[in-house]
Amino acid sequence: MDLTSFDLSRFMTPAAALALLFAVGVLILFIGLDRALAGRNSVVESRLGRYAGRQGPDANAARRGQAKGGRFDNLVSERRGSAIATELARADIRLTSGEYVAINFTAVLGGAALGFMVSGANFVFGLVGAVIGFYAPRVWVRYKQRKRLNAFNNQLGDTIVLMANSLRSGYSLLQAMETASHELSVPMSTELARVTREIGLGLTVQEALANMYRRMPSDDLDLLITAINVQHEVGGNLSEILDNIAHTIRERIRIIGEIRTITAQQRLSGIVLSVLPILLGFVMYALNPQYISRMWQDICGLMMLFTGGIMIFMGYLVIRRITDIKV
Repeated sequence: MDLTSFDLSRFMTPAAALALLFAVGVLILFIGLDRALAGRNSVVESRLGRYAGRQGPDANAARRGQAKGGRFDNLVSERRGSAIATELARADIRLTSGEYVAINFTAVLGGAALGFMVSGANFVFGLVGAVIGFYAPRVWVRYKQRKRLNAFNNQLGDTIVLMANSLRSGYSLLQAMETASHELSVPMSTELARVTREIGLGLTVQEALANMYRRMPSDDLDLLITAINVQHEVGGNLSEILDNIAHTIRERIRIIGEIRTITAQQRLSGIVLSVLPILLGFVMYALNPQYISRMWQDICGLMMLFTGGIMIFMGYLVIRRITDIKV
């Protein structure tokens, strides 16, 4: 290919120019916000307050040592920011609430710009790209949460056995959790280390375990925390209680595995039936754009697309509900 004869003007279509304008605008917007909001929050101070209920010793020093990610936090309300922080903690994603909102907003604009550019400045494709950009970070966070929670549940039975053996050796509950945090892999080691660190900062065992359950909403963990709290109130042989809970959890994991094996074909059928019409639409657009573009050129075609999408989504939810058997 002769680089001297390369014509750049062929690629500078109105759609490409609009996409480039979107990207530059988003970049300028968030750079300006980052500079304007620098130094207004104290991440260290808020974390100490959450753990120990007191302010940091030097607020100005905390501001100077603050991470850059906290500068977007003023864009999010306190209530909404707390909910986002909880979701990010469950996924073990090291982002602040403001950073997540900034990424989500950038994904929306980027998806809209990409849709405009790919379709030749078509409004429908730009809207679809914006919707995909809006939900893509949420889908990623939910995927990380499920993956981490499944790994945590798979480790919970062995963790309880290790803690029970440590208690029989004469360790206290805190020492048993600290030992388990050194012996096990993530995410269990990370969560147990957080529990012991919070207790060292002044929280009670019940409060630290409640925070752990907030980060890892597992039914098996709820059973373990309830047993520990009851034993703390009325007494009893905690190691024997933990052995019984470990046996119950292992049986539940075995039954859940058998159910997932039996329902694997039905779950895969639901995914295929939901994704196949969308993939077929993209293939038809790639082969014959003029033929399928009639679907979004008038109100009747748009209503058909909307109705079809709703019915596909409802069918997927029904199949997923049928195969979601609780144990």
